[in-house]
Amino acid sequence: MQPEAVIFDIGNVLTTWNPEAFYDRAIGPDRRAQLFAEVDLHGMNLAVDAGALFRETIYDWADRNPTWAAEIRFWHDRWDELASPRIEGSIALLRALRRKGVPVFTLTNFGSHAYDAARTKLDFLNEFDREYVSGRMGVTKPDPAIYALVEADCGIAPDRLLFTDDKLENIEAAAARGWQVHHFTGWEGWAGRLVGAGLLTTGEAGL
Repeated sequence: MQPEAVIFDIGNVLTTWNPEAFYDRAIGPDRRAQLFAEVDLHGMNLAVDAGALFRETIYDWADRNPTWAAEIRFWHDRWDELASPRIEGSIALLRALRRKGVPVFTLTNFGSHAYDAARTKLDFLNEFDREYVSGRMGVTKPDPAIYALVEADCGIAPDRLLFTDDKLENIEAAAARGWQVHHFTGWEGWAGRLVGAGLLTTGEAGL
């Protein structure tokens, strides 16, 4: 059944998200390992994804962990370096779908204020037909409630939605609701899936 809309995750689908690699470059692998062992930076980010303020949350964590205050603030102050490089092949697919008139949405675990800030740095964030951002919705993937909210808002039957995400747990939660899914491991595989779904030709997909 041909999908009516395509839904992209953002981190590690449209742009790289690997904070450990950034911190390895910024402070060295040994200090990075110590920082991540002593401070739950991913827990901090999860709070932002769930709706906490972006700068305020990160700076509060920095104040509560003064040994690592400067490094923790990197999460806000150097966010564009954390979320890089862009995955240009995926961005090209997003744009190819839109040229074909296929509705393109995002469903992302992303803080509301962080997303608004990112829009000034990542131009493709301004190109979705609908944005489903966890920080705005008050629930994160893979909670089934977030998928139900997408369905209710867009009005498209679950089996007509095609969703890609790099995390298997997010894919499995969507599949359990009847969504068509693709586990993202690279833009070429995603391009092939879009061709197989009849949404793009091989040329349009860059294959």
